[in-house]
This record gives sequence, C-alpha cells and structure tokens, in this order.
Amino acid sequence: MKNSYEPRLKTAYKASLKDLQKQLGLDNVNQVPKLVKVVVSSGTGKHKEDKKYLEVVKNTITKITGQMPTGRIAKKSIASFHIRAGLGAPLGYVVTLRDKKAYEFLDRLISVVLPQVRDFHGVKSNFDGQGNYNLGITEQSVFPELSFEELSVLHGIEITIVVKNGSKEATKALLTQFGMPFEKKGEK
Repeated sequence: MKNSYEPRLKTAYKASLKDLQKQLGLDNVNQVPKLVKVVVSSGTGKHKEDKKYLEVVKNTITKITGQMPTGRIAKKSIASFHIRAGLGAPLGYVVTLRDKKAYEFLDRLISVVLPQVRDFHGVKSNFDGQGNYNLGITEQSVFPELSFEELSVLHGIEITIVVKNGSKEATKALLTQFGMPFEKKGEK
C-alpha cells in the first residue's frame, strides 16, 4: 500500500504550473523550473579537531533535516591549513534532500524558520550560474527542532536549492511562488 501523502508546497506547485508557465513565457509545461533537491551543509572550519563541536554540527543537521549527514573529508592536502587528503576529522557535514523531504524542508524553512531570523528584511538574491539558489543562516538557533541545550555551540548552515530548467529569473519566480520572502530593492 503506497502512501498517498503529498507535501503542501508540492501541491501548490502543481496547482500553479500553468500560471508559472504563462508568467515566464514558456511554450511547454516541461520547461517550467522544478525543485530537484535541497542540500543542507555546515563546515567545521577551525574546529575540525574538536570532537564536541563536530558532534553538535552532526546532531544539528540530523535534527533539522531528518536524515543522517555524511562527513566530508579533504580531497587535497593543504599544508598551511594543516589538512591532509583523506585523513583526519570531517571538514563539514552535508545532507541531500529530494522529493517529499525537500518540499517539506523548504516549506518549514519559508513558513517557520525565516520569520524567526532577527532583524529579517527578506533574503538576498544569491543565484549561481545554473539558476540554483544559495542561502546562508548564521546560527542554527532559528530552527524550532533544536532544544536550548543543543544551542551551546553556535554554527552556520548553508542551504542550496537546486532547480531544474532554472535561470536566475525562473528560479526566483518559482521560489516567489513558494512564498520565499526576497528583500525589496529599495529597503535595507
């Protein structure tokens, strides 16, 4: 028996496909940008030898995504940073969310997490060359899944939203349709 549950954001996306196609001036509905995956990561930086810090980062990403992260090991040796390729503690942790989990995480990010950011005036337009969106959160305390004890060690989290068929304008239109609060040009 298959689970017929569909995330709220995915249902809204399917309902707005035609509107998005018309807004972007696309000929075919298959050209409309689509959410592929959401990558959540956090680097360990100068704390790569501190086991408590590594455990906190790993547990934080596990709790906010619902998946166990994988540790990223150095691919190149860099003597000035005391890093050896393939050896030592992870340099960061990463989780890739796809399909339902990606839509659910994005929905929680937009409707619960971003409104809790202090002095929030909207997110910046940080798009890469392929139309993917990058968002950095300076401290994990805005996620409601975390308890007060887990906030003893503060660290940042990077979120990359990967979009298929996306240019900067198409991805921005898609995320605006999802409810992403982009900052207005004249405001600071």
